Amino acid sequence: MSGYTAVITGGNKGIGADLAQAMRGRGWHVVSLARHRSGAGGIEEITADLTDPQAVAQAAADIAARHQVTHLVHNAGIILPNLVEDARVEEMQTLTQLHLGAALQLLQAFLPAMKERRFGRVLFNASRAALGAKTRTAYSASKAGMIGMARTWALELAPHGITVNVVAPGPVLTDNFWGVVPKGSDAESDLATRLPVGRLGTVGDITRAFMFFAEPEAGFVTGQTLYVCGGASIGGVPI
Repeated sequence: MSGYTAVITGGNKGIGADLAQAMRGRGWHVVSLARHRSGAGGIEEITADLTDPQAVAQAAADIAARHQVTHLVHNAGIILPNLVEDARVEEMQTLTQLHLGAALQLLQAFLPAMKERRFGRVLFNASRAALGAKTRTAYSASKAGMIGMARTWALELAPHGITVNVVAPGPVLTDNFWGVVPKGSDAESDLATRLPVGRLGTVGDITRAFMFFAEPEAGFVTGQTLYVCGGASIGGVPI
């Protein structure tokens, strides 16, 4: 089977951009769906605000009309950190749409082609914070929701040759991370030393996990969550 088309949300930077290049390197057509373009060569780029359901619906319909999507990677995300006293319902609503609602809209648009082909790979970028982390009320809740939704979809879609899996990164050196932990700060180096593996993650660490799930040979793996976190999920490291 050939002629894969992968849609990556947030494919314009960080983990998404690295994954886009890895998939492109396999000869797959890659569509990045993000708020901004990256200008990367060889990638089809579509801009949309994924927190806006109408914008997502329009983008999804456009992509589905032009491509038989085989891979959906819902990678886009933001954190909006706040202690519980300061957390706002609006933050919860924003992250619910971004992390969950947008994924549902996109899958619904691409599912007919996947079912017709009897092949699909649906992947989520969740977080170790799905297990709980200070200042992550909205973020942890919506990322944990990804895991539950993925397991449900895995059960429903397995008979159609479609697998659904989750990669849950720990602290990875991206703009999202540096938005919370200043780049080059003592806090950054201290966190690295407290991780069991003694270092922070790279985008390449996460891309390799996604590519495992994305391969056609991974058809016997579905409904799983792989924590790529340097041991943070087992070592009780606060992040």
